Amino acid sequence: MTATASLIVVLVLLGAVLLAVMTIVGMYNRLVTLRNRYKNAFSQIDVQLKRRYDLIPNLVEVAKGYIKHERETLEAVIQARNAAYAAGQQAAQNPGERQAMTGLAGAEGQLAGALGRLFAVAEAYPNLKANENMLALQEELSSTENKISFARQAYNDSVMTYNTQREVFPTSIIAGMFNFQEAHLFEIEQAAEREAPKVSFG
Repeated sequence: MTATASLIVVLVLLGAVLLAVMTIVGMYNRLVTLRNRYKNAFSQIDVQLKRRYDLIPNLVEVAKGYIKHERETLEAVIQARNAAYAAGQQAAQNPGERQAMTGLAGAEGQLAGALGRLFAVAEAYPNLKANENMLALQEELSSTENKISFARQAYNDSVMTYNTQREVFPTSIIAGMFNFQEAHLFEIEQAAEREAPKVSFG
């Protein structure tokens, strides 16, 4: 084999190795990008959840002035709010992690149920329904619930894109080598819990 032929073989091999390295780096970077995208999408959910968690104590305070003898209902809302807040903090530290997302979904379902019971009780109090502060909080809460729904959909879409990318061949090899874990959706399991709390006093 001539020196020129040997050089060509070496260059071809180097080119093949370089192409393989570039392909691996490209797949790795794509996984990192998609992982960061779904984590950012979760941070948008987190912002809206915190806003709602801040609204709920105000809502309870306004309601407390009118439905004092419904103390159990009011306490249930605050307890559910605190549990959901704690679950949200856990999920914010580990977006996409199965246990964190399952815990958040369960806590959010409990909170939705408690808020639903509060609004059902409030229906029996015309003065509370007409209270300006209550109406303003109702509007803010309704708007926040819509934003949470949109943010959750964006997060779930980002998770699906990431999971699909990490499962397709040959990226699945890179995902396994570099421990890119499966991300989990933010789903509310029970049909009754899927509905946002009804906040209309109309």
